[in-house]
Amino acid sequence: WLYLRHQKEQQRRSRHLRQLRALSLGQGDFQLRDTSGAPRRKADFLGRWVLLYFGFTHCPDVCPEQLERLSRAVRLLESDPALPPLQPLFVTVDPERDDEAALARSLRDFPPRLLGLTGSAEQVRAAAAAFRVYVSAGPPDADGDYVVDHSVLTFLLDPDGIFRDCYGSSRTAEEVAHSVRGHMDSYRPLPA
Repeated sequence: WLYLRHQKEQQRRSRHLRQLRALSLGQGDFQLRDTSGAPRRKADFLGRWVLLYFGFTHCPDVCPEQLERLSRAVRLLESDPALPPLQPLFVTVDPERDDEAALARSLRDFPPRLLGLTGSAEQVRAAAAAFRVYVSAGPPDADGDYVVDHSVLTFLLDPDGIFRDCYGSSRTAEEVAHSVRGHMDSYRPLPA
């Protein structure tokens, strides 16, 4: 009975991975820069688990809350030394205002492992499109300030760079950490 149960679970996971690959979410590469100006691509993070959030530094409430939730989930996961390394990433959806310096200033209140990424408007659009993230800048007010409407999701990528899961704003840090841990425990590398 245990063997059959294990086989059924393996088949379910395999089917789920095939479905995720069919979605083609995050399958492309991105060409962005980190807060030090170094070029970064999705391929740079192969071999590590990645939690990826798209947002912007001028966001009044949603993005800071999401980044805090992401940071708490990362701390929970890192408290277990048996788990593999995890890289949290923040990709701006507002490259006009979020250059390297703005990202560095904004992210200094979060764990130092949270890496901020920016790029040209075209590069950022391409990265967001690869994950089907909705992005729309609102009209500027009298001071020239504006809000960027965007999807509020955190994406989980496995060490092969494959999209595994996503987490909306209703998920707690504990729920995200529990889910990520489950994916880590069941992960099997892609065959060469």
